[in-house]
Amino acid sequence: MADIVDIGIANADTPYILRVGALMLLMAGLATIFAIVSSFLSARTASGFGRDLRKKLFTKVTGFSLEEFDKFGTPSLITRSTNDINQMQQVVTMSLRMMLRAPFMAIGGIIMAVSKDKKLSIIIVFIMPIIALAMFIIGKKGMPLFKIMQERIDNLNQVLREKLSGIRVIRAFNRVEYEKKRFDAASRELSDNAIRVSRIMAAAMPIMMLLLNFTTIAIIWFGGARIDSGNMQVGDLMAFIQYVMQIMFSLIMFSMIFIMLPRASASAARINEVLDSTTAIKDPKEPKNVKTNAGSVEFKDVTFSYPGAEEPVLSNISFKTEPGDVTAIIGGTGSGKSTIINLVPRFYDIDSGSILLGGVDIRQMRQSDLRSKIGFVSQRAVLFSGTIRDNLQVGKEDATDDEIMHALKIAQASDFVLRMEDGLDSIVAQGGTNLSGGQKQRLSIARALIRRPDLYIFDDSFSALDFKTDARLRLALKEEIEDSSILIIAQRISTVMDADRIIVLNRGRVVGMGRHRQLLETCDVYREIASSQLSEEELA
Repeated sequence: MADIVDIGIANADTPYILRVGALMLLMAGLATIFAIVSSFLSARTASGFGRDLRKKLFTKVTGFSLEEFDKFGTPSLITRSTNDINQMQQVVTMSLRMMLRAPFMAIGGIIMAVSKDKKLSIIIVFIMPIIALAMFIIGKKGMPLFKIMQERIDNLNQVLREKLSGIRVIRAFNRVEYEKKRFDAASRELSDNAIRVSRIMAAAMPIMMLLLNFTTIAIIWFGGARIDSGNMQVGDLMAFIQYVMQIMFSLIMFSMIFIMLPRASASAARINEVLDSTTAIKDPKEPKNVKTNAGSVEFKDVTFSYPGAEEPVLSNISFKTEPGDVTAIIGGTGSGKSTIINLVPRFYDIDSGSILLGGVDIRQMRQSDLRSKIGFVSQRAVLFSGTIRDNLQVGKEDATDDEIMHALKIAQASDFVLRMEDGLDSIVAQGGTNLSGGQKQRLSIARALIRRPDLYIFDDSFSALDFKTDARLRLALKEEIEDSSILIIAQRISTVMDADRIIVLNRGRVVGMGRHRQLLETCDVYREIASSQLSEEELA
């Protein structure tokens, strides 16, 4: 009879079990779908955050003056744009996947645990402050080390960058072993710091698991006592343990985020340091533009010193050049020649005096308007990876092949370009390493010529050319410009001797100004430079 009753009860429970089981399967399926969608959306959001932050950082850096570049350093800016942003992107991903879910799991677990047994829930009240204190101590110890780690990455990046860019010099002077030791030292500093951080952060998980196990023991101990007194059922205790496990695992998830936060916080501080920095050179609120005589450049009593320098690099510089003129600047090493050139495009701002372009102070012009009127060829020929056509179109985006070939012809570069297998489509390696120094200089000159600016600036841009090519290029330039003016920095007398105006610098001051013959008679510094390069017949 009893067996019949048991079978009847079992049959009566079967629909309930099937209904609840189906509901559980449905909930599990929905949870799986939501987890997949959550992972997809969190990854997409974090990637978008990283993309936007990189764009904002890059935009900020492109607006820096050379003063800000000198302050942060190129290796550090690279690390901040890559590694630091990646750290923040990872935290955003983990936060969206875990940090948002963990509080709901914890709150839900607490509610269900309290509903089962209020007195036994007091264990949770005691354990949570201990977990919070442990995480706080670990984070406080790890934060300074994470900041040091990012600085070590900067240093490693700098050493690696110098090693790769200077590999020819390193091999030429047989310094490979020395550079290996230098790299190993930088790498060891980073790894030692990373090990120290890992030791601290690795303590988080064992502490959490230890607390979890002690909590389980406490629940079983006190729960067993309540079962023994008849205040609790065995099933309720098992359910209570599961709810506590849910709470503890949500705290473990939260602690995983907390482990990542100190490094992300250090990275965020480094990124904000760049974003919050004030750019020394700014556009005026009411900019002016040059309408006529744009090739005219005038320095009026200009004084300039680099940030942190004890004395000015340039003092009381005054001169004027008119459209169609070739003005050359010459002087000894460290006399301030390249500094003058860097002031015209407003890479730095002067301390006092004024620089006028077409009669307008360059500080009253937009930087983009100012630089659009200048064709600048730097002392170090810089080419970008791509084709020859791509590099020349940096000067003018819509330049036609005819314009490109005309600029190459003036720059005395058309011959070697046409001899290359693919002509204008020939590949230029990164930094132009597959070209000679003279070829890179001529392509840099052609890039400036192609935009047909009002002012050409050549910062010792003929140093890698032989005398014959140098002479032909200067002659072609003279015939090309009519309303434009030319500023040339040079070390060779042969490059400047035909200029309409030669400015002689010595220790940041103008010590002579005039034509070649005039300066030979009146300027001791110029005569000394000329006598070291020219024969007595040429001087006569």
